[in-house]
Amino acid sequence: MSQEPRMYLLFLFLFLSHGVASHRVPDSRQGNSHGWTADLSHRVLAYLNSRNVAFTIPSLQAAMENHLEQRLYQPQKLLEDLRETDAQQFHTAMKCLLEDKKDLLELEDIVIDLGEIRKQALQSPGVNRSLFLITLERCFQVLNALECVEILGRVLRGSSGSLLQPEIAEKLPWDLREDAFKNLSAVFKDLYDQTSAHSQRALYSWMTGILQTSSKATDNSVSWVSAENLWILGRYMVHLSLEEIVKISPVEIGLFISYDNATKQLDTVYDITPELAQAFLEKISSSSFDMRNTSTIHRLGLLVCFYDDLDLLDAAVAQVLLHQMIKCSHLRGFQAGVQKLKANLLDIAMENQTLNETLGSLSDAVVGLTHSQLESLSPEAVHGAISTLNQVSGWAKGQVIILSAKYLAHEKVPSFYNISQMGVLLAGVGTQAFYSMDRRDLLQVLRSTVSLHVSDLSPAQKQGVLRKMIEAGDPASGIVEIRGAFFKEVSLFDLRREPGFNTAVLKEKELRRSQALFLYELLSKSTRRPEELLSTGQLVKGVTCSHIDAMSADSFLAHFHHFENNLSLLSPYQVNCLAWKYWEVSRSSMPSFLLAALPARYLASVPASQCVPFLISLGKSQLDSLVLDSHKKNSVLRKVQQCLNNSIADEYAVDIMGKLLCHLPAAVLHRGVSARAWATALHGLRVCPDLSPEQKAAVRLRLLEQHGLPQNWTAETMKDLGPFLVLFSGDELSSVATKFPDILQQTAARLAGTFPPQEFLWAVFESVQNMSEKSPSSASSPGCHGVMAPSSGDIFKLAEANACWAPEDLLCMEEHTFTRHVELLGAVRGFSPPQLMTLKEKAVQVWDLPSYWKEYHIASLGRIALTLNESELEQLDLSSIDTVASLSQQTEWTPGQAKSILQGFLEDSGYTIRDLKSFHLVGLGVTLCAMNVTEISLIRISEFRVVVARIGTLLCSTHVLAEFKRKAEVVFGDPTEWSGSVLQELGTIAAGLTKEELQMLDKDLMPYFQPSAIKCLPDEIFKELSAEQIASLGPENAAVVTPAQRRQLSTLQLQSLQRALDGDNTRSWRDTPPSASPTRTPSSSSPPGVPVTWGPWLACPLLVLLPKTVW
Repeated sequence: MSQEPRMYLLFLFLFLSHGVASHRVPDSRQGNSHGWTADLSHRVLAYLNSRNVAFTIPSLQAAMENHLEQRLYQPQKLLEDLRETDAQQFHTAMKCLLEDKKDLLELEDIVIDLGEIRKQALQSPGVNRSLFLITLERCFQVLNALECVEILGRVLRGSSGSLLQPEIAEKLPWDLREDAFKNLSAVFKDLYDQTSAHSQRALYSWMTGILQTSSKATDNSVSWVSAENLWILGRYMVHLSLEEIVKISPVEIGLFISYDNATKQLDTVYDITPELAQAFLEKISSSSFDMRNTSTIHRLGLLVCFYDDLDLLDAAVAQVLLHQMIKCSHLRGFQAGVQKLKANLLDIAMENQTLNETLGSLSDAVVGLTHSQLESLSPEAVHGAISTLNQVSGWAKGQVIILSAKYLAHEKVPSFYNISQMGVLLAGVGTQAFYSMDRRDLLQVLRSTVSLHVSDLSPAQKQGVLRKMIEAGDPASGIVEIRGAFFKEVSLFDLRREPGFNTAVLKEKELRRSQALFLYELLSKSTRRPEELLSTGQLVKGVTCSHIDAMSADSFLAHFHHFENNLSLLSPYQVNCLAWKYWEVSRSSMPSFLLAALPARYLASVPASQCVPFLISLGKSQLDSLVLDSHKKNSVLRKVQQCLNNSIADEYAVDIMGKLLCHLPAAVLHRGVSARAWATALHGLRVCPDLSPEQKAAVRLRLLEQHGLPQNWTAETMKDLGPFLVLFSGDELSSVATKFPDILQQTAARLAGTFPPQEFLWAVFESVQNMSEKSPSSASSPGCHGVMAPSSGDIFKLAEANACWAPEDLLCMEEHTFTRHVELLGAVRGFSPPQLMTLKEKAVQVWDLPSYWKEYHIASLGRIALTLNESELEQLDLSSIDTVASLSQQTEWTPGQAKSILQGFLEDSGYTIRDLKSFHLVGLGVTLCAMNVTEISLIRISEFRVVVARIGTLLCSTHVLAEFKRKAEVVFGDPTEWSGSVLQELGTIAAGLTKEELQMLDKDLMPYFQPSAIKCLPDEIFKELSAEQIASLGPENAAVVTPAQRRQLSTLQLQSLQRALDGDNTRSWRDTPPSASPTRTPSSSSPPGVPVTWGPWLACPLLVLLPKTVW
């Protein structure tokens, strides 16, 4: 291609992107040189045509789209293009990236949203990587350094953090001007939490190398660490060595602490270690600062969490320190030490004063108070300290119950004023108390800031609020006032009574699927504008296949983005319907991820040329939610491997893979990921939620090959590979427990909520034991002499690893240790029955017999309560539904235990079953499954109908579900009249249908059974479903069919089940065989007179003209 036409092409696209070009089309409107009009577009095209560069608007569109897609899907080529540009061209391309204009460009009917396109470019991992690398390579030689730093900042902030690999530091410039260096350092500080430990160390070395070079220090005896350099380092100051901290001049550390922003900086050093914090504290103390002065303490930031100068400390200073230590919860680790320091300061702060007098000045250290200490408080003291108590985080449930009772002690019925002051203590208000409130007061509560804490209420408490809101006065206004997740508690029955809903009142409400199904159907009758419904909060959950099928092709395509933007809210069945609709109306432009929702045979229609967009699209979705059948998932993954040629060659391939990385077979992970791609792949594998045993074994082998045994790892390697420590054996982790106990314990803390392997927990246990201050138990129990019982610090550090204690160790625990940590121990899921039984014995030792236990004792027990036998359960005071609700949170009760709890509540409260209100039914929870048929029949319909959805979550026996189903018929009519929303609302209750009733259900209702209901259907009932009904189950319901149910099915039924799993359907238009090219391919035609290969001249437009355009 000659130089002349290439310059015209470059000119055109620079003009399109509002770049700064040396050529300009003559334009009489000089005052509006960036305006783009139809007249101007014709003149530009005429200008190009006059230079033998023949364009029409359609050919320009086709050529542009073709090139941009090539660069989007082959970002390595973009890197090559930019490397080949000369200095002037590169300068112009970079200027395009810096352009901030938000306006639209128009070429006749082509509308280009520059702001959105540029945003999309900076969010594309592959494009981001190329832009990042080329900026490092060339920008600092062509543009001024400040502009290059701005570009780096934009690119990095649009990345996941994987771009900042350790070797990148070697490519950073060493000769930056001071302002550019500070700005680039600020970028790295902003991305600190997204940066690996190795990369942090590399960037720190680059920063300190420049700072040391520019320092005035002439020898090693004078520190280069000035006050300004500390400020420049920001969070990277935690990488200073102890030796460097010791050498800092007292004058410089004094200047630094005097900076107004020093406290803000020190508030963010979340990963500082006790040793470094102590060194900084000693250095600050040596700089003539009074460490007991309130002003100094306020400036210490997170250093205050390691304050150790407690000798002769007076109570006032201790209170100031406690107030500052609220921020210590942000520390990464070392929380046990923080709790110990708070306990010591608490003792000092209360010297010569009573707890009642000091309560309001103890900050969040009050969470360390025991039940007995809180019980000793006067209601007046709690009232006086409420402004502190209502903001404290970390309260245990038992503490909240005690404090709330104290606060409301003088109130027969809580008022709005008192409730509005409670903040985090709101969860301690009893269900009956909420129900007794005046409705107007409750309305004010829901409109006030305290409503932020409604999410902390138990289901029973929420139901208590809800019933009062709806049953008194105008039900409609009560429903409208309920916001957020609380709205999910509103029953379908109540919604059906209220015809006055509109989209405006639903925008900030979370919906159950049954609510959404009903409301979408209701509102679709009064509005003909799909966008109004689809853009309203979570209403998209209620779109049915019938609604989707009824949309015209134009309407569907115009509104598809509403579905795509809310993919996480859609059920697999809805996604399947969307996929079929898209296949019908526009398979040539169908988003690739939707192919995975169609039967597996459709994947064969993805040509090799479309592999990259297919992988990108699928990599942005949740495959586990999209494909539920293991066989079908294997077909999808085979296609993925085919597209990858069974290997991942470089980091660009990892970028393309996205979340698909978590599903790669073990063989690919072990041998198919190149060494070049591995570091980037590992960054993605860290967040995979559920790797298979084979995948874990493959990752472990790669880690051993690259890093060797954990005993040889550095601290940085330990931090970076923390999530993978669970892959190693106890022997391999033993050295880690000794060498890096703090990092191991921090890793365990981040795994909270998961089920780490036993060997990992034992390594954590060993690390804590090695660090523990061992002292024999002083407990009076027989056999405790010489036993090293769990200390308060041990239990706090261990969390789930507390499951490693022997029963005799737990029995020898000090009483105050047990009372302080009983809720933590009750939440440990790994405890065996003997361990739980021992903890129950400890509770009896400390609290006396169960007959003396109060509500807060029972609420504190957690899983320990499961060991109470029927006789002990009968001794409990179960007169409060809140006490029962705390017990019903456990789901492992035997039928006998559940019956004891149910009977205990009825006897202690004096209620009969006919007296039970809706919130009682919710609070009873799993114990309702212990009711017999006669008892269920006594439940009042008026109460049952508003908690159907809650009861529908219970996994009761078939005869119990059948009786609940009979009550549901009274509410919703004969099963043949039920709608999809009713089936959804019923949940497991629908499993109580008889075989005759099931057979009469329309097959189109089958997807609206909840999966839990399908699993609860007895095998002999399930087999009575017709082949058509089974084929219509939908992917989600088909995936939960149990092996026992499957064994009862005929060959024809099994074939139907497989069709449902595949996402197949019987409608004729859905049986169209797949064509050779279902997905969109880049335009292959080029403009007349212009070769297809346009080279680097389109690098600039790529930055602003990705295919996020409105054609």
